[in-house]
Amino acid sequence: MKVSHKQLSAVLELSGQQRLEYFVKVVADWQEVWGLYLDGWALAATDDGVPVFPLWPAKEYAQVCAEGEWKGYEPRSISLDDLMRVLLPKLRSDAVLPGVFPTPTSRGVTPSVEEFMLALEAQLEQY
Repeated sequence: MKVSHKQLSAVLELSGQQRLEYFVKVVADWQEVWGLYLDGWALAATDDGVPVFPLWPAKEYAQVCAEGEWKGYEPRSISLDDLMRVLLPKLRSDAVLPGVFPTPTSRGVTPSVEEFMLALEAQLEQY
């Protein structure tokens, strides 16, 4: 998936809930998600200290967040199959929340692993 500058700007302006809905549709369609990686995956935390694994629907969205504490990190793709079968079960067992579509000005949405999986599965059933 290639994201134009115009689309990038427009999507980054969406609310967290709208970005979550966009994320689920794009990921179901393109069958991959993106994280940031540099000697390990980028992590964040909620206000109360719960670890968060940030995810984006396309490389370009991850790239614009590779600044500040994530400077030097590079976007890396994760197949939808690996997300559903490996990463999400690992996040659940480690008590880490998925961080859906953070932006440079927003932390993104942090659903439970179960809520996130259900949203993805519901979207995949439409294909």
